[in-house]
Amino acid sequence: MKYGLIAEKVGHSFSAEIHKKLFGYDYELKAIKKEELDAFMKAKDFLSVNVTIPYKEAVIPYLDYVNPIANDIGAVNTIVNNNGELRGYNTDALGLTAMILRSGAEIKDKKVLIFGSGGTSKTALYVVNKLLCREAYRVSRSEKEGCITYHEAYGKHNDADIIINTTPVGMFPDTEGTPIEISEFKKLSSVFDVVYNPLRTRLLCEARDRGIMAVGGLYMLVAQAAFAAERFVGKTVDNSRIDEIYREMLLQKENIVLIGMPRSGKSSTGKIIAEKSGRIFVDTDEEIIIKTGRHPSEIISAEGEEVFRDIEADVIKEISLRQGLVIATGGGAILRGENIKRLKQNGRLYFLDRALDSLTVSEDRPLSSSYELLEKRYNERYPKYLAAADCVIKAVDGKELNANAVMEEMKYENSRA
Repeated sequence: MKYGLIAEKVGHSFSAEIHKKLFGYDYELKAIKKEELDAFMKAKDFLSVNVTIPYKEAVIPYLDYVNPIANDIGAVNTIVNNNGELRGYNTDALGLTAMILRSGAEIKDKKVLIFGSGGTSKTALYVVNKLLCREAYRVSRSEKEGCITYHEAYGKHNDADIIINTTPVGMFPDTEGTPIEISEFKKLSSVFDVVYNPLRTRLLCEARDRGIMAVGGLYMLVAQAAFAAERFVGKTVDNSRIDEIYREMLLQKENIVLIGMPRSGKSSTGKIIAEKSGRIFVDTDEEIIIKTGRHPSEIISAEGEEVFRDIEADVIKEISLRQGLVIATGGGAILRGENIKRLKQNGRLYFLDRALDSLTVSEDRPLSSSYELLEKRYNERYPKYLAAADCVIKAVDGKELNANAVMEEMKYENSRA
């Protein structure tokens, strides 16, 4: 290989796409088992590679030179093969610093908890000390050297101002987990998570629900990749280009999720958005038909609404793992908070707000088969749509107008990201 990434698992990685945008070279994602690392490093059959979990510390003994920053941290994420001499660097530190500074979070004189004990946790400790935090602790489930336990974190340090998660908990495909119970930390002002797939981990979603600034790892990933690429090819990447690629990646990966009442135009609007943006369109009701061979109305009529909601939740769980989609949800998808949490991990939720008097009754929808039932559903659900939505789109007659409104708002929001 010429350029690439080595890790135990690489299926979650965006790195090849980012390096392609940076300098256009091919970048290989190479999964290496722990017993294969020795042979790979001794063969030196590469020009430059990035290194991630769990090898950032394990590669150091194979290196002929370690950059002072990487040496101070005790972790390497970038290796350059200089005519057989392996030179190690840590661009994660630069990437994390860039992410923190861009967020506007104040680290100076703050107490910081860093969850994790691997190479990235050491990087985070180095960074927050350089940014003059008051005190910082790495937190591990086992009593590793230099770490406190989770029990100590909850008991003695629940007054932390800032949390940085460097564990893989919550990373694709196991996106349900969270490394901590965030409600135990009452003084938090900021939460950072180095995980970038999903775009927002469960930890970040819970922080946002509590009004805490929450930042995912995508910007760090792009920034560290740019700094690594500079080592790879000997060229400089402007900060403006890092911002540009970050926004491109966010726009490319984030799902557009349409919520709203039945017959509000979610499917027709979604199809137009997908066609205009080159995305894949997914309708959760259609996915339920594919999964069960039955229309939602049949399931509700035969087995009741609760059984249908269980099936719907399973479908949403599967779809929410994917990225770059336009998703039209069923009218009652927002009735379960878990659906909203899952959809928000990779998506931005747009409420197509169509007035009650412009909605139509449909006999094939048991829950809104009469005007009285439709009105009841509308009044029950309207506050839930507003609470779930990241943006409210006032739906008008004309599905293309609604599609354009969503896309304009999406571009505006992306320009501010």
